[in-house]
Amino acid sequence: MENNLRQIAFFGKGGIGKSTIASNVAAALADRGLKVMMIGCDPKSDCTRNLRGDVEIPTISEVLRGKVEAQLELDEFIYGKDVKMEEVVYEGYKGVLCAEAGGPEPGVGCAGRGIVVAVELLKRIGVFAEYKPNVVIYDILGDIVCGGFGMNLRKGMADQAIVVTSADYLSIYAANNICKGIARYADRQGTPLGGFIYNVRGAVDDFELVKEFCKQTGARVIGSIPGDMNITENEIYGQTTIERQPDSDIAQRFRDLASRIMENTDRITPVPLKNEELIELAKRIREKARKQVEQKPTNREP
Repeated sequence: MENNLRQIAFFGKGGIGKSTIASNVAAALADRGLKVMMIGCDPKSDCTRNLRGDVEIPTISEVLRGKVEAQLELDEFIYGKDVKMEEVVYEGYKGVLCAEAGGPEPGVGCAGRGIVVAVELLKRIGVFAEYKPNVVIYDILGDIVCGGFGMNLRKGMADQAIVVTSADYLSIYAANNICKGIARYADRQGTPLGGFIYNVRGAVDDFELVKEFCKQTGARVIGSIPGDMNITENEIYGQTTIERQPDSDIAQRFRDLASRIMENTDRITPVPLKNEELIELAKRIREKARKQVEQKPTNREP
């Protein structure tokens, strides 16, 4: 790959909104004239859907399995099989190149290991050399902490990892586990942490709490995305906010976030919180949630 290629990996727990953020960042960068490739690395295989008008694409794992009779693990048959670029790479909004790693059949193999195998396949068949993207964005599930899903960190697949979190405990717990994985492979040319993105989800909206968590790890919050029903509505139509509502305030938030990510030079080894620190944080989150529930008006009749 070219030395000036930017490779950015978005991590976070399932449902935190990393695919929404990643696809909107990809669309914003494409609007700027950059050649962008987005590689979905979630077994659900829906990371690129909003860049293609709600049209899903065949996954790399499906294509590979279709070339053999036996249901084997990806890395057992990837090499020596003829895979064409047009079978695994499709164009989306403004020419964004879309690929989905997919995963193994349920109960067979490791989806995390399949991510690395899929990326190696894309390199082997010349996708990066042919299309010469300026930016490659990886959308990676981050609440599975098995060794397979840690392979992408250990391999140093991206220049920086961006962790998406909200103010709820499970999101922060997952973010802390991702920091542990990054720290584990830091001295072995693993992927460094570029920073966090605060995405408002769930009952608690507490930016200060998230900033405090990030500060404890040694990283900073690169940007934030507020809760906005327009984002959800746009995704119902299988589009990013950048495409469907380009003049909206939230679209501008995504553009600003894309610029900050591209300008970000932070590459750190985080310091994950200890268990007792996480427990204390959980208590504060629950207390905050209780107060918000108590302050809500009820519709009960007297």
